[in-house]
Amino acid sequence: MTEYDDGAAPARELLEQLAEAKSVATTFTGWDGGVQQVSDASLISVLAARGAPAGTREQAELSLEEAALAPWRRTLPPAVVVRRQQPLPITVHLPRGAEAQAWITTEDGSSVPLHSLPAAGQAVETAIVDGVELEARQLQLPPGLPLGWHALHVSFPGREAQSVLAVTPDRLPAPKTGGRAWGMMAQLYSVRSERSWGIGDLSDLADLSAVSGTAGAAFMLINPLHAAEPMPPVEDSPYLPATRRFFHPLYIRVEAIEEYAYLPGVERAGIEALAAAQQAVARDARLLDRNSSYAAKLQALRRIYQVPRSPARVQQFEAFVREAGQGLDSFALWCALASYPPEAPEWQEGPHGAVAAGKAAELADETMFYKWLQWICDEQLESAQRAALSAGMDIGIVHDLAVGVHPGGADAWTLRDVMAPEVSVGAPPDMFNQIGQDWSQPPWDPDRLAASGYGAYRDMLRTILRHAGGVRVDHILGLFRLWWIPRGEEPGKGAYVYYDHEALVGILVLEAHRAGAVVIGEDLGVFEPWVQGYLAERGVLGTSILWFEQTGKGPRDPAEYRPGALATIGTHDLPPAAGYLAGEHVTLRDSLGLLNRPVEEERELDAAATRSILDLARRHGLLGPNPTEQETVEALHRLIALSPSALVGVGLVDAVGERRTQNQPGTAREYPNWCVPLAGPDGRPVLVEDLAANPRFVSLTRVMNGALGKG
Repeated sequence: MTEYDDGAAPARELLEQLAEAKSVATTFTGWDGGVQQVSDASLISVLAARGAPAGTREQAELSLEEAALAPWRRTLPPAVVVRRQQPLPITVHLPRGAEAQAWITTEDGSSVPLHSLPAAGQAVETAIVDGVELEARQLQLPPGLPLGWHALHVSFPGREAQSVLAVTPDRLPAPKTGGRAWGMMAQLYSVRSERSWGIGDLSDLADLSAVSGTAGAAFMLINPLHAAEPMPPVEDSPYLPATRRFFHPLYIRVEAIEEYAYLPGVERAGIEALAAAQQAVARDARLLDRNSSYAAKLQALRRIYQVPRSPARVQQFEAFVREAGQGLDSFALWCALASYPPEAPEWQEGPHGAVAAGKAAELADETMFYKWLQWICDEQLESAQRAALSAGMDIGIVHDLAVGVHPGGADAWTLRDVMAPEVSVGAPPDMFNQIGQDWSQPPWDPDRLAASGYGAYRDMLRTILRHAGGVRVDHILGLFRLWWIPRGEEPGKGAYVYYDHEALVGILVLEAHRAGAVVIGEDLGVFEPWVQGYLAERGVLGTSILWFEQTGKGPRDPAEYRPGALATIGTHDLPPAAGYLAGEHVTLRDSLGLLNRPVEEERELDAAATRSILDLARRHGLLGPNPTEQETVEALHRLIALSPSALVGVGLVDAVGERRTQNQPGTAREYPNWCVPLAGPDGRPVLVEDLAANPRFVSLTRVMNGALGKG
């Protein structure tokens, strides 16, 4: 419960005024579809996390006054993000009557004078702030400025102000596929080979992409590869990472490192023994064991790290470290400190404190090891993308960006200055989760992130897109608003906080444009109607899921799907198509106590919904009277291929006949989430080496090529 400070509690009207000023919503749509009020206690807690104390009326009034004056205390906003051809005017605050000049320094160092700064006296608003009379003027940037990250300057007698200026594309170009295309979707860790160490790795990704590209796929969409804990035990969920900027060394193929070839014989024999123990489970249907694989790999990687590198390799590593900069320094230090207890002083000050600085010198070689791991990840990611493109893929590998990070992870420590640790992200109660969801992840703080010039957000995107043909943004609605839950409170006792979506989406589009990449937004859930239109306007593809595309009269005909979307049958939070058709999601949720109605009623409703989709396929002439499971799955893929969607995704699980769910939302230890190896309908593992000759894989890829006119 929130404890109120001494003094009168603020009136609801005052709280709502302050909430509006701090971009906090005071209502939300409840699970029954009705509008619900955010409680006063929740508003006060969320406002406090937004830097606006409101426990008493006096606090709320002072916070409201400060919120109104804060922009006036800055000559320029800390960061300005505009569209190249449609730049909105920028508000400049100057002493009343001051003559001023404005110009831009572009990222290549050239200067662009601006002649559109209004003259003194042409103010749109005035105010007295801290005893100084100020006026607000509108600075209009010219269209056609070069794309990129620049500096905006305004000078007037006695002072010069500077702001980060990001000029973004008005719209991201369409995917470079020469028309509609299909691609494969896979959970990489589950896709093993005879050579991988019990977990699918980056060499497996290269081979998987090569096989799929040869079969006609234009892209390979994979799960997030974000780094988890630097040593076992590690988090199984790829959607609860330690950082979203750097990659998990678990995915490294040890034998693909150049220095492996130069190990002494005894050392290599030791690594071969480690590998053999892990590779022995490749044909084993047991659950995946990340901890065993990672522990073995770390032993091997530390041995290889000691092998002297050639001069060229030394230069390449040093260049990588320089380019990654302070972000890599801080992340590597966090990795090196990971064995320290949470209450140790090393953690209290953050990465830039005196204690951490001292430890950085003491742990210099250990931090260098973790930087080296990221360099190896980078090399192998580059190789995988090259293999994908060489196999004929137009897009190549599409990475997945998780919505947030672990509260005890690297980003929560290294980026604490731009995050809000007092709250976690989740979702309000809805018809599927009537108590709401708490994802435990600390969000970006909108004001602090903007004040930093969005540097951490930009660098995260650049790293993900460095060797990628695209990025899928999980819960892209989080670039518009996030449900903030005060720590320790129930999920329903939160409130939506709105973000500057024009800035966040603009930067995403800018970095994707520079990388030549496609952006796919997972835009499922409750949102304002205009959001999908806005994303489409910026060239960001949406997501259409066959099972979820419904109208008041039944399933939506694929012809009515959005052109600017990735159309798929299901998601990683549902069983593969074969399992879904068998109602295994109902059976699983019932066994875990996750149903909101009697199981018989749930089965009846689910069966009716499934029949309506199969009837739709029959009306299109795609399904006969007594189809086999494989024929039904292929018919459903033909069905979504009838859509105008730019991209169509095929789950690798569907291509081999897998039935099991990878992740069951609402569970932690109750179900082995993210630990199910890829297998066929008989439950036997399917390895990368098996795919090219797998009858179901071959058949479904031919179906997709025929449906999309690819041969």
